[in-house]
Amino acid sequence: MVEKRLFGTFGVRRTANDVLTPEFASRLAASYGSIVQGTVAIGGDTRTSTPMLKYAITAGLLSSGCDVVDLGILPTPAIQYAVRNYYDGGIIVTASHNPPKYNGLKFVDEFGIGTPDDMEIEVEKLYFDSEPNRASWDKIGECFSNDTIIKEYIAETIKRVDAEAIRNRKLKVVVDCGSGAGSYTAPYILKELGCEVTTINCQADGFFPGRDPEPIEPNLQDLIATVKNLGADIGLAHDGDADRTICIDEKGNFILGDKTFALVEKHMLKENGGGIIVTTVATSQAIYDIAEEFGGEVIATAVGDLLVARKLKDTDGLFGGEENGGLIFPDFIYGRDAAMTVAKILEILVKEDKPLSELVAELPVYYQEKLKVECADDLKQEVMAKIADEIKETTDFELDTTDGVKILKDDGWVIIRPSGTEPIFRCFAESDSQEKADEMASWGISLVEKYKT
Repeated sequence: MVEKRLFGTFGVRRTANDVLTPEFASRLAASYGSIVQGTVAIGGDTRTSTPMLKYAITAGLLSSGCDVVDLGILPTPAIQYAVRNYYDGGIIVTASHNPPKYNGLKFVDEFGIGTPDDMEIEVEKLYFDSEPNRASWDKIGECFSNDTIIKEYIAETIKRVDAEAIRNRKLKVVVDCGSGAGSYTAPYILKELGCEVTTINCQADGFFPGRDPEPIEPNLQDLIATVKNLGADIGLAHDGDADRTICIDEKGNFILGDKTFALVEKHMLKENGGGIIVTTVATSQAIYDIAEEFGGEVIATAVGDLLVARKLKDTDGLFGGEENGGLIFPDFIYGRDAAMTVAKILEILVKEDKPLSELVAELPVYYQEKLKVECADDLKQEVMAKIADEIKETTDFELDTTDGVKILKDDGWVIIRPSGTEPIFRCFAESDSQEKADEMASWGISLVEKYKT
């Protein structure tokens, strides 16, 4: 496999107007447009640099002979929905959960799925080693806009659940969009579903003044406090481009993403009498336990929602997702979808007629720890190889190298994998007690520390 020079887990993410300049973005878009040669949809999140980059990629695409349809500022899954249904490709301007100074370009194919490796390598070849196609003056593409996609995306989301049952319950919901793209969708979907809605950070603002875009527990203290103070049924939080949903239960407990995944998986398998579930090697054993109980079959991929989405398409899978709150409903969108996750969770609350804390308590119990450690990008491959060698030579633990190094022990597992977007290693551990999970995660970090110097 040729090593990629620009693309990470999904697209190209860099600091805005420093590395990710208009010139960089325009040439990259022209390289992508040279391959697509059709109509490309563009859109982005609320970051301060998004308009600048949208103009740059528009110029690059037009110069390569593509027509461009600007969808505006909207969630990543709404753009993926539009591409799957109407266009030949798409570029999404977003850095997802990263801090405000970052931005990125996510490229999707005609199905709205993140571009495959071979296409990304072709784009990089055009960018670095040759020249993108430059159309003659009379073949330069045309520019259009489509401002109807958000309304269509909201309507299609609501259509996929029992909206009447949700409306009858009049759930009390607090939603925190982190000033990201979900500000344009989440409050409106909840209102349409008859909820009593309280909003936090639902004003679009690329400086993210209320909280960091990453919906982790330390960043959601205002949401947790509001849920408890108002006696709400549920709290909901999105990341910057609204492709992930994190839930807070009615007691103010932060619900880990794979608990949400397991809850929706259980509902989907019961509803459909079984089916194929696709997830990554970093997801909880609970996903396998539920599949076994309710007639599902689990397929594991390397980390990356585009890999999960592609496998769902190839296997005609029922449902998929990751441990970070990113759930994929392939009959709608081949990508993580915060809006559909929200609608489905509300439907489960109503149909099961139980509070979220009780529904989560019924799931298989495992304990987790997630840590990260800095490591230069050029050392990552060497560090992984040395860790794998040490485990093979000094232990009898089972090893899975689908993505990074996953070490399987009798009482749990730890996965040590390099980030595709940052100069860090992430270390996830899961076990039958919190103490063991903490210990395994720390051990994983120590292995990285040992070999990165």
